[in-house]
Amino acid sequence: MPREVPLHGVYLPSLTLLFLLAFLLGWGLDRLFARFGLYRHAWHPALLRVALFTCLYCALALTIYR
Repeated sequence: MPREVPLHGVYLPSLTLLFLLAFLLGWGLDRLFARFGLYRHAWHPALLRVALFTCLYCALALTIYR
């Protein structure tokens, strides 16, 4: 994957697209966790959401910058 992606004449870093993809994946997993009541077992659900997003974003970024 190229490190810069053209979008209407503006070059964006590919990490921007990965940020959006991680956001969508995190949102989907968040809905899944909420549906099955997994947040009852978390000490701080908001912290778990941030950690989930961070792990997804870093894992996706490693696919490019490895």
